[in-house]
Amino acid sequence: MSMEELKEDDQMLVKLKEACSDLNNLLQISFNVETSLAEMEDKFYGMQENLSIASTRIAPLQSLSIANKALDTRINRAISPALSLLESFKLSESLQRRLLDLATKLSNEKSSNKRLEKLIKYVDTVESLNEAISSIGKECEPAIQKLQEVVEFLSRTKATDQFRTRRLRETLITLKSLCETEVDAMRFDGLFDDALLNLQDEYESLLNKMRHRNFMEGKVDSDDQDDVTAEMVPRDLASELEVEVLTKISETLAANDCLDICIDIFVKVRYRRAAKALMRLNPKYLKTYSPEEIDEMEWESLETAISLWIQHFELAIKNVFVSEKKLCCQVLGTIMDGVIWPECFVKIADKIMAVFFRFGEGVARSKKEPQKLFKLLDMFESLERLKPEFSEIFAGEAGADIWSRYRELEKLLVHSSTKVFFELGLQIEANQDVLPPQDGSVPKLVRYAINYLKYLLTDAYSATMVRVLKIEQIWKAGILSTTETDENLLKDAMFNIMDAIRRNIESKKLRYKDKVLPHVFVMNTYWYIYMRTRSTELGKLMGDQYMKKTYKIVAEESAYSYQKQAWGSLVRLLDKEDIKRVNKDGLTAMVRGKMEAFTKAFDDITQRHKNFYHIPDSDLREQMREATVKLVVPAYTEFLNNFASSLHVKSYPSPEYIEDSLNHMFEVADHKTSGKSSLGLRQMKDPSDGSKSLSGEQSRRSKDFRRSKSSAIDA
Repeated sequence: MSMEELKEDDQMLVKLKEACSDLNNLLQISFNVETSLAEMEDKFYGMQENLSIASTRIAPLQSLSIANKALDTRINRAISPALSLLESFKLSESLQRRLLDLATKLSNEKSSNKRLEKLIKYVDTVESLNEAISSIGKECEPAIQKLQEVVEFLSRTKATDQFRTRRLRETLITLKSLCETEVDAMRFDGLFDDALLNLQDEYESLLNKMRHRNFMEGKVDSDDQDDVTAEMVPRDLASELEVEVLTKISETLAANDCLDICIDIFVKVRYRRAAKALMRLNPKYLKTYSPEEIDEMEWESLETAISLWIQHFELAIKNVFVSEKKLCCQVLGTIMDGVIWPECFVKIADKIMAVFFRFGEGVARSKKEPQKLFKLLDMFESLERLKPEFSEIFAGEAGADIWSRYRELEKLLVHSSTKVFFELGLQIEANQDVLPPQDGSVPKLVRYAINYLKYLLTDAYSATMVRVLKIEQIWKAGILSTTETDENLLKDAMFNIMDAIRRNIESKKLRYKDKVLPHVFVMNTYWYIYMRTRSTELGKLMGDQYMKKTYKIVAEESAYSYQKQAWGSLVRLLDKEDIKRVNKDGLTAMVRGKMEAFTKAFDDITQRHKNFYHIPDSDLREQMREATVKLVVPAYTEFLNNFASSLHVKSYPSPEYIEDSLNHMFEVADHKTSGKSSLGLRQMKDPSDGSKSLSGEQSRRSKDFRRSKSSAIDA
């Protein structure tokens, strides 16, 4: 073995020794660590025993800590709503003090606008107080509930002493009692309730101040159309500020269970104001409304009453109710989404409309007298003219009853108008038993009927009459039926009435015992009919050929018969045929006998003409005078001249005397005519006679019919 190898072995051995020494050290250290770990294990066991003992001792404190935390949470939850409740009570007290202050200022304020402004603040304060009271009512229950939870928790956990628990329980009972009594008292018995009562008074007072225009009696039926139009224009009853105040009060009262009271006040006050506005027109006629009472009225009074009814009804619709409806919508339109105000308006209008309706219905149901036709047509035309405004004012379900009664009144007027018109012919025929005029003049019945029909066909009434007849025809025959033309519809009815007049005349002429009077009567009457209808709407409707054939020709024939019967026999006394057959010795006696007979007959006839025969028409009378003079005077002159030698001419009337006597006879008739009293029946001025023309919507309507105490068309 070499040296180098030996050196390497030595080095290896050294390293092994070092490694062995290190291993011994490590073993010693491991032993020491093991010993230390055993000691530490013993210490840990001791500490674990100590911790177990400590844990056992600390456990009650831990439960107490958890209970304290739970109690703290419950106390905080109870305090929060209680604090909020206290704040609401403070706000309520503050608002009540403000209400008292505003109430004092309101009572002292004299300026209208400033008072309204303060009233708005007062209403706002009432609303705020209502919210505060409502908030108190809402917050009481949570506060009581939370406090109840705390009391139950303390009682269950005994987290505090009994004294504190008892005080807390007493506080809970007090709070419950306070919420049950004080909150209701604040709302129903306290200052808030007084404020609501005060608002009701202010509401009524403010509504009562809103008055309609002062309609002066007589101004509405003025002839000045500008005045009438001005009266019909509606105006606002309240200013914007007044409307704002009323609206706020309405909403406040409605929000506090006072809606019924609010509506009652509004309806009561506004009805009273609307009624007073119309009562200023002095509508006393509305107190008479039953058909029996209306039948007892004098015609002049009834005619005036109907004219006033038409004017006042139009004023109520176009002015009073338009203004009332607008105010109602402005003040109550925001309540219940606008459902309430239409019903309130209808309640205001219903009683007033009922008064107007019952008068109109009474007139329509009263006796069907001829002179009422024109006023019935006036009423119908007025309703037709007002229909657009009426349907707009009383539109909707709320106004259905009033609108239904309006249509019912129209229906009554249509039935009454057509019945009066159609019964005119029957009444004329029923008049045949009445004696004809004893002087052969035109009967009052004929004058009345002709003027009646002429006036009915004027522009004022013809269109309305046709519309009424057409409506009646449609109702009877049905909507799908074929109706006659307007002209034929009226023409047929007029023909029936004219034929009834003719039959009445023909019947009455047979009742004369005098042979001349029937001819005078027919001549006068038929001539009157023809002349009064010529160039009028009645004449045009009947036809010129019909009028000439039926009336003019008959009048001319009667005039000829009158001449023949009255004067022809007189002229025949001077017939010369008898004289030709006598000898010269008997000539003088016969001529003188004829002259004496002529003179006596002439005096008798002229006297009868003066006393019993009457020709009222001046033109007809003049024609009869000329014809009579031409018939009598030449025949008398010729006879007198031919036999002058046989007569003492101076002993007999001269031709001039005969002519003057005839002229005087017809002049006396003229004086009789001029002195004739006016018709005692309900009569009408004939527009063709030069009577004053009528103007205006209502003045154009007939005010000329007058009613006596006798029956409708009693001759």
